[in-house]
Amino acid sequence: MASSSMDIDAPAPKFVLDEFIAAALSGTPAELHPFFESFRTLYTRKLWHQLTLKLFEFLATPVSAPYRVDVFTRFVRDFEGRLNQLRLVEMGVKVAREIDNPQAHLGGKAEATERPPREGAEVEGAKVLLLATIGHAKLVYGDLEGTKGDMDKAWQVLDGLEGVDSQVNAAYYAKAEYAPYYRNSLLYLACVDPTTDMTPEERLARAHDLGISAFLGDTIYNFGELHWKFEALAPLFPQEPILQENYAFLRQKICLMALIESVSSRPSAGRANLTFPTIATETHLPLEEVEHLVMKALSLKLIRGSIDQVDGKVSVGWVQPRVLSTSQIATLADRIGEWTKGLEGVRGRVEVSV
Repeated sequence: MASSSMDIDAPAPKFVLDEFIAAALSGTPAELHPFFESFRTLYTRKLWHQLTLKLFEFLATPVSAPYRVDVFTRFVRDFEGRLNQLRLVEMGVKVAREIDNPQAHLGGKAEATERPPREGAEVEGAKVLLLATIGHAKLVYGDLEGTKGDMDKAWQVLDGLEGVDSQVNAAYYAKAEYAPYYRNSLLYLACVDPTTDMTPEERLARAHDLGISAFLGDTIYNFGELHWKFEALAPLFPQEPILQENYAFLRQKICLMALIESVSSRPSAGRANLTFPTIATETHLPLEEVEHLVMKALSLKLIRGSIDQVDGKVSVGWVQPRVLSTSQIATLADRIGEWTKGLEGVRGRVEVSV
C-alpha cells in the first residue's frame, strides 16, 4: 500500500473496491485490518454516515499515519460526493497533516475550493474550514499576505452563516495577532474539546502562544496582580526572544496592571485620594514616573478619574473589570455583605421615622 509521500496530484486510476482492500490488507499492519474489512462492508451497503464515522476512527489511530493519504486519495475520493461536505473537509484537513511537501499540502486543499459550488450551510461551513486551514498552512510556510487574504474570505462567509458547526468556528478562531489571537483562542477553545481534538503537543503550543499573546496584547489588562510573577520570570526572558525584545512594553504593562489592582483592592471611598507615593510603592515605580503612568491608564480607559498635580493625588471613579482570584472574590463577597448590612440599617431607620 502506498505511503503518505505519494504524489496526490497524479490522476487516480478507476477505483476497484476489492483490489483496494486486498492491497490494504497485504500492505498494512494487522491492527488496521478490521478497519478495511469494515470499509468494504459499509461501502458495499452504501452506509455513508457509518463509513464516515469509521474513517474518522481510522484517522484517530496512531498506527494509521503512514496510510492516511493513500486511503483518502484512493478510497474516500471515490465517494466524496455522497458525504457530508463539512465532515469531508475535516477529514482532508487531518490527512493533509501527513504531507510534508508545501506545494502538495496547499495544492490539495486549494483544489477543493475550486470545485463546482453546491448550496447549503453545510457546504459554506466546509468552505470556511478549508479556507482557514489553507490560511494556517500559508502562515506556516511564511505567506503572510496569503494568510490574511484567506482569513478575510473565511470571515465573509462565516459572518453570513447561522448555526455554524463548532469545528468551523474553531478553525477560524485559531489564527490571529496578539490581542485578537488571545480573544480568538479563548473562542477556539470553547469550540473544541482539548482532550480529544488536540494532541498533547498542540495543547502545549496553544498554552504557550496564549500566554505570549496575553503578555504582548496591547488591550489586555484584565488580569489580577502579576507584578511578582513578572519579576520572577524576567530573568528567563532571554530564552523567549519575543519577550526580551518587548521588555519595555511589558514593564509598563505590568505597572499599569499593578495600578488597576491597587485601585480595585480599595473600597470606593479609598479611591478618592490615592497619593503619588502610595502608587509608586504599589507599582514599584520611581515617584517621578507615577504621573505619566496614571495619564497612560486614563488614555487607555483603564481607569476614569482625575489627577491633582499640585497635591500629588489621584481620584478614581471607575476601574476596568479584571479577572479575580479566589481570595479576591471572597473579599468582594465580604464587601457586598457589609454593603447589604448598611442598606438594612438605612431601611430600619427609614421605617422608624415613617
